This record gives sequence, C-alpha cells and structure tokens, in this order.
Amino acid sequence: MKSYTTYLTFNTSRRQEIIDITDQLEEFLREHPVEEGLMLVSAMHITASVFVNDHEPGLWQDIKDWLEGTIAPWSRHPARGDDYLHNRTGEDNGAAHLRSLTLGHQVVLPITKGRIDFGPWQRVFYGEWDGQRPKRVLVKIIGE
Repeated sequence: MKSYTTYLTFNTSRRQEIIDITDQLEEFLREHPVEEGLMLVSAMHITASVFVNDHEPGLWQDIKDWLEGTIAPWSRHPARGDDYLHNRTGEDNGAAHLRSLTLGHQVVLPITKGRIDFGPWQRVFYGEWDGQRPKRVLVKIIGE
C-alpha cells in the first residue's frame, strides 16, 4: 500500500473565508497516483473546517449567514445573551470554535480509477473562521 502526505498552508486576508481547494487536491493525486484508495483532508486548527459542497458563491454566503444568524454569532451567545465563556479567557474567537465543530474539521474522499470519486457538483472547501494568520491543512493519500 502507498501512502503520501502533504500540507497546504493558508493565510487569509479576511477573518472568515471559504476557499475551494479541490484543484490542489486533484493535483496532489496526479503527482502521487493511486488507482484505488482514500484521501484524508484535515484542518489542523480548531477554528477551521474542511467540507464538501457546491462551488457557488451564493451558497457560501448562505453558509456564513447561517453560521452568524443561527449557529455562532460573533458578538453574543444567543442562549445566554452574553459573550461566549471561551472569550473570557482573553480570546475573542469562541464563535470560530463552534463554527468549526458545526461544519467539521475533516473529510475522507474515495479514490476510484485514479481520480477523486465525486458526485455531481461536489467540491472540497477549506472554511476559515478565525484567519489572517498561517493555517495548515493535512492531505494524506492511502491506496494502491
């Protein structure tokens, strides 16, 4: 069995961004081919996400609006009406931690006949929820 590992680094210009990383993943697979296997893509930070969805900017804004309005608003905790307890430690990113938990920090992608086996419209995204500093994503291919 073959195993290959690389790291992608992101330093976003905004605190929150959604970045399509599919092309980088496909390039890594072309450089390290396996016919059948799996690709693990994992954010190495607790305030970031990796997820599969549609490449459509309106959807990206819907995701950010959903996170801000329903899941984890930046300024207030909706259930208590005050700041996140985590923010009382001197941090200001309690919302980013909850956003990461909501969308997840990793995905496993099937590799079939030498290609990532996507369904229609599927792409892989890195979600940055507390950016503007270097962050890494681990990519690991295992297969034959």
